[in-house]
Amino acid sequence: MQGPTWEYDGYRPEEERLRESLFTLGNGYFATRGALPECTADDIHYPGTYAVGCYDRLTSQVAGRRVENEDMVNLPNWLPLRFRPADGAWLTPDTAPVTEHHQVLHLDPGLLERRTGYGLDGGTTLHVRQLRLVHLTDRHLAVLRTEFTVEGDGLDLEVEAALDGRITNSGVARYRDLDGRHLVHVRTGIAAHDTVWLRCHTRTSRIEFGLAARLTVDAPVRVVPEVERSVQQLRLRLVPGRTVTVDKTVALHTSHDPAIGDALQAAVDRVGAAPGFDALVESHAAAWEQLWRRTALEVPGEAGSILRLHLFHVLQTLSPHTADLDVGVPARGLHGEAYRGHVFWDELFVLPYLNLHLPEVSRALLHYRHRRLDAACQAARDLGRRGALYPWQSGSDGREETQQLHLNPRSGRWLPDHTRLQHHVGSAVAYNIWQYCEATGDIDFLHGEGVEMLLHIARFWADSAAYDARLGRHRIRGVVGPDEYHDAYPGAAAPGLDDNAYTNVTAAWVLARTLELLDLLPEPRRRELAESTGLGDDEPARWEEISRTLHVPFHDGVISQFEGYGDLAELDWHGYRERYGDIRRLDRILEAEGDTVNRYKASKQADVLMLGYLFSAAELRSLFGRLGYRLDERTWTATVDHYLHRTSHGSTLSGLVHGWVLARARRADAWAFVQEALRGDIADLQGGTTGEGIHLGAMAGTLDLVQRGLTGLETRGGALCLDPVPLPELSSYGFSIRYHGHWGVHLRLRSGLLEITVPSSDRSPIDVCLRDRVVPVGPGESARLVVPE
Repeated sequence: MQGPTWEYDGYRPEEERLRESLFTLGNGYFATRGALPECTADDIHYPGTYAVGCYDRLTSQVAGRRVENEDMVNLPNWLPLRFRPADGAWLTPDTAPVTEHHQVLHLDPGLLERRTGYGLDGGTTLHVRQLRLVHLTDRHLAVLRTEFTVEGDGLDLEVEAALDGRITNSGVARYRDLDGRHLVHVRTGIAAHDTVWLRCHTRTSRIEFGLAARLTVDAPVRVVPEVERSVQQLRLRLVPGRTVTVDKTVALHTSHDPAIGDALQAAVDRVGAAPGFDALVESHAAAWEQLWRRTALEVPGEAGSILRLHLFHVLQTLSPHTADLDVGVPARGLHGEAYRGHVFWDELFVLPYLNLHLPEVSRALLHYRHRRLDAACQAARDLGRRGALYPWQSGSDGREETQQLHLNPRSGRWLPDHTRLQHHVGSAVAYNIWQYCEATGDIDFLHGEGVEMLLHIARFWADSAAYDARLGRHRIRGVVGPDEYHDAYPGAAAPGLDDNAYTNVTAAWVLARTLELLDLLPEPRRRELAESTGLGDDEPARWEEISRTLHVPFHDGVISQFEGYGDLAELDWHGYRERYGDIRRLDRILEAEGDTVNRYKASKQADVLMLGYLFSAAELRSLFGRLGYRLDERTWTATVDHYLHRTSHGSTLSGLVHGWVLARARRADAWAFVQEALRGDIADLQGGTTGEGIHLGAMAGTLDLVQRGLTGLETRGGALCLDPVPLPELSSYGFSIRYHGHWGVHLRLRSGLLEITVPSSDRSPIDVCLRDRVVPVGPGESARLVVPE
């Protein structure tokens, strides 16, 4: 197989969890970690299969309290296929000598290949080669091909394939005190001479799962009855020079699926009708080829290889199938159980990329938020406020899923979790609505579901803002910003901070954009909206006032992260780095010492600087001007420098945002942060977290860094606006986008030239803005523009 690959050579138990995450295969409906089929869950290996949107809620006893958590469920394991010499021990890399071990992820066709040699008695070697796919066209199918070849003497080999229902959620060590037994009423049976099945459902959400597995092999197969496992066994005679192949084809259905009567029967029917391995590979590879064309990204060198891997994992989590599903953006993909599979604000880093490639997927992800608007409005009412308060962590039904306690692994203590006070997630939802509609021109969505969400989010911000006569400004109190380290003032009895700059500025932006949209709505639609939401005649005027008077604190000539930030103590950064080395999770270090990060000017990740990620310099100046503040280049540069030296980068999103901002504020320093963003998961820079699931927002963000960050691409006012800032290390690249009905608009930057090609169609020309120049480029035309220095 030709094309880009991601490879590991040699067996290293300490890297197995990381490799399993990076070798996950999925299709947007379900995904399976890249675990070895002959290995079961233990301290080294963790097989996991997850169907998007399938959650279950359980209550656990933790630290003397009853704690409720909703998890994305680890489904029955379809992978198991183990083998051994007749009457010998089962072979795994942990229990038998390994002569070779090589794993290759073939990115173009979406295939995972492994080759392992097992050294046996008498100088005999068993060579095992496997190919695996989770089908991109038929989202319910997966297949595993295993080829056995013997070198030396002949060998009788026993093989066992299974569907295993004895599965728990136990992939994250710090969650293991919580109840993880979600699957109940596991039943198994035989559907045909070559096919077995397994049925079960979740404990509280009662989602049913049906799996069926068909074994194709030139040997007799017998079914062995076991509790909670469907087992097929066979015996193979291996002779040197001849390869014996076993194909295991699996179908998965859930009771969430449309157009089925019973999940199990649907799985049995589907696996029975599934074609052979070669035909499945062919149709699967063809689907990937189409998807790669729609998302083309051409970046040379090592950065290009990593970006290709990132794109692969984004597309496996959020594929064209997502457009038909009621799902959000799981922060850790479908690759593991960290964050319990919840939906955070990470869509803020994902949708801007998808908008210009798979807008139907973006629309579906926004529908997920709209369907949970009632829950968000209820959350606001529970606080005594109007409007919509979207949860910091969302799952099945849109209620707040943020845990009340979290474990500090360094101290072993369970601590209160106040991250639910990150109300700025509502502004992220609003921003994504606006960006999607600007990129696609989808007026129907904007005037329909979009304006409904914007109105309720704006209403929440207006109702959260209290007027301070002393300041002559409105203030938003008791929140937590993107930083997350700071959740209270030192010594305060209650959590929350006042006037987080990011929260207040984005709230002002939401209010301004919503007012702008209300003015542009057709009068009949505006009347409908006022009637359905109870929009008062006085509300727009109040929103206008608040959007111009929200308080933004400053100290020492820079924007303060929140009111009172300037009064905090400075941290001995050098001393802590000398003592601990990696201080990304400074909050855990200080808590274990009996201290708190709330006392210090120290951030986990970009907070104030997120404003430079969301908004261009011109828009940010305009926003501050609307609020009555002057934000000149000197102030912004000083702000960037201030926080750059006071951030521990305890999130994979931090390097991304800093790289994006520095590309325009201080280009010489940008590349180090871009590299950190690129390497965040492949090098597991956060210290073991990638093995619990990839960081989807950071991966998508690196793609968008090329697409929008370095090009300065904005979809604004019906035009494609560009303001490139090529980094010396990343000065030549190209990509294709979908814009306002134009498929495959290609942009390439190289040698100070920006080339734009619009494919032939019956659409109108695209207005391309480069700094102050506007050039219309019609279908079938190309333009070459000189990038100003």
